[in-house]
Amino acid sequence: MFDSLYLSTIFFKKARILEKMASHKSAKKRIRTNDRKRAINTSYESMLKTNYKKVLEAESKEEAEKLYKEAVAIIDKGAAKRIIHNNNASRKKAALTRHINKLNTVKAAK
Repeated sequence: MFDSLYLSTIFFKKARILEKMASHKSAKKRIRTNDRKRAINTSYESMLKTNYKKVLEAESKEEAEKLYKEAVAIIDKGAAKRIIHNNNASRKKAALTRHINKLNTVKAAK
C-alpha cells in the first residue's frame, strides 16, 4: 500500500516535529523564548538590510545623508544587541560612508 520512500518521509517529518518536544517545563519555555527571539532578530535584520539598501539607492547627496543617519543608528543598535557582529557593523558603515563620499565627488566632477 505505501512504499518505503513515502513512509521514510513521513517518519522524518514527524522526527523534526518531535525534536522540539521537550519534557521539562523549563525546556518548553526555552523553546518558546527561542522562537520569539528568532522572529524578532529576523525582522530586525530585515529592517537593517532595507535601510542599508535605501542609502545605496539614494540619488542625491542630501537624501543619502538623511538616510545614512537612520541606517547607522539601526546598524549600531543591531551590533549592540548582537544581531550582527561588530566588525560587520563597521564594514557596513564604512561602505555607506564611501558611497556618500563618492556621491560628493561625482557632483563635484559635473
